[in-house]
Amino acid sequence: MFEAIPQAPADAILGLTDAWKKDPNPLKVNLGVGVYKDESGATPILASVKAAEQKILATATTKSYMPIGGDPAYGKLVQDMILGDGHEAIKAARVRTAHTPGGTGGLRVGADFLKKFLPTATVWISKPTWANHRGIFQAAGFKVEEYPYYDPATKGLDFAGMKAALEKVKAGDIVLLHVCCHNPTGVDLTKEQWNEIAAVGGKAGWLPFMDFAYQGFGTGLEDDRHGVLAMAAHCPEMLVSSSFSKNFGLYQDRTGALTLFAKDAKQADASFSNVEIVVRVNYSNPAAHGGLIVTTQEFHEIIRRF
Repeated sequence: MFEAIPQAPADAILGLTDAWKKDPNPLKVNLGVGVYKDESGATPILASVKAAEQKILATATTKSYMPIGGDPAYGKLVQDMILGDGHEAIKAARVRTAHTPGGTGGLRVGADFLKKFLPTATVWISKPTWANHRGIFQAAGFKVEEYPYYDPATKGLDFAGMKAALEKVKAGDIVLLHVCCHNPTGVDLTKEQWNEIAAVGGKAGWLPFMDFAYQGFGTGLEDDRHGVLAMAAHCPEMLVSSSFSKNFGLYQDRTGALTLFAKDAKQADASFSNVEIVVRVNYSNPAAHGGLIVTTQEFHEIIRRF
């Protein structure tokens, strides 16, 4: 039955890395996947990660399954990181977090969840955006459209075009937003612009889905979360996909999260129960190692020194 299957095209990003590996030019430079490398071309393991792994190896007593949504302690740390400790949504218990296989896993789990309850919605992505965004939402069955973002003439943000387009997005549609370090342009909204877009979203009634893959790589851990905070102030319902691949160097451990915001605790519980169904039929429960690193005390003790 496999004889008629054609060769699939190479991934737009990872395929470029494969081509780079095959190129014999000694002066070649890999500008594909966004992975930190030191002067020798290696991707180092952070000292905090090493310390946490040593603690895990020395004290671990089980390899049992994780809960479907992951360790609640991990979810709490994710919420504190993307919102700040003591945020109103956390205090109101209307936020739930699932430990997912990287930020990509968070996007796909969120997409499958939304497709179940918003089957006719259109997903709006920036022009341009990360190459995998369109594929993820189309694979989930969504129609995907674009809103203006980058202006090649100024090499900056087309904020007027972006705002005008998002004002026309109908209630119930989904708008994907890069919180910081926009991929691939690197052009971000200012705090004032985030406040304006959040107000547009609250008035129009579309659902924000925020991709937060680079927290800490824009201005700083706290400043980079402003887009999330602005949206949370205007839109009681939204999703945030976040990742520890970049800021903690946990690329291969696929340590990400999907955080769901609802209007109240009861709606959060009901919605998250359906997120867990998506996880259960996909990968059942998350791999533990990356989450254990993030929740290990030794990890945070070293982080606090900086």
